[in-house]
Amino acid sequence: METAQTEAATPRPTSAATTTVGVVGLGIMGSAMSAHLVAAGFDVVGRDVAPAAVEELVRQGGRAAPDVPSVAREADVVVTSLPSPTAALEVCRELASAGHDGLVVVETSTLSVEVKQECRDLLAASGGTLLDCPLSGTGAQAKERDLVVLGSGDEAAFERARPVMQAFARSVRHVGAFGNGMTMKLVANLLVSIHNASTAEAFALGVAAGLDPDVLYDTIREGAGGSVIFDKRGPLMASRSYRPATAKVSMFQKDVSLVRELAAAVGVPTPVLDATVPLYDRAAETGWADADAAALLEVLEEGGRA
Repeated sequence: METAQTEAATPRPTSAATTTVGVVGLGIMGSAMSAHLVAAGFDVVGRDVAPAAVEELVRQGGRAAPDVPSVAREADVVVTSLPSPTAALEVCRELASAGHDGLVVVETSTLSVEVKQECRDLLAASGGTLLDCPLSGTGAQAKERDLVVLGSGDEAAFERARPVMQAFARSVRHVGAFGNGMTMKLVANLLVSIHNASTAEAFALGVAAGLDPDVLYDTIREGAGGSVIFDKRGPLMASRSYRPATAKVSMFQKDVSLVRELAAAVGVPTPVLDATVPLYDRAAETGWADADAAALLEVLEEGGRA
């Protein structure tokens, strides 16, 4: 049985010029990871369905791939950051079609374990290894290299890919057998989803009672009521700055559904999480789907005015 490892924050590699790393999916997270990889000295080749995202990678010093199979042919390690099960499966099929023995795919998307297992099987058929490596952190944290990799799967492949992950994350953890990474991510997302709502509720209460939102933020964050999410979303709530999003309301809707599926499968009730679901749904219904989850404050205040 694979055992979990716990470690301190990991330093950024100083040189990696001989290793080609592919990145497929250059959205909020993928673009931040690719920028750190370029800065760390890796030869980065990327692909995205949005031409502007690829152009940004080239501007940063990376290279554009004409298609996904080309990424697999060139790279020793490929990092994927994809928005849906359909996209993940299609990309893994394309990587497998041109993959080679020893190719390691670091799959960072938030997907069900079942989908990741399908992706792993596709890669294994061509001699590659897929690792389940979701990320803990927001888009803003990704830009600051403040992510935690929740990795699982083949330990030898994980260690080969570790220098790549160290380039874009402050902590790289192996948490056991394949699938444990996603399970850990869903547990973390349960907490983040609740913390978003509790932070919004605290701001709604404090502002309605006459507190200055900036003073509220500066004061609460220093006490026992503070949290990482309070630190990250509190300033957005204080300034009512919800776009561009560091993590969209719609993303949390997707993630919460995965958390609830896991909870149902193992027979664990989630009453606190369940109480937050209507807030996310209401936010999406009222025009905040593409906004940061800090916009839950608007939903709570709207309820107070009703």
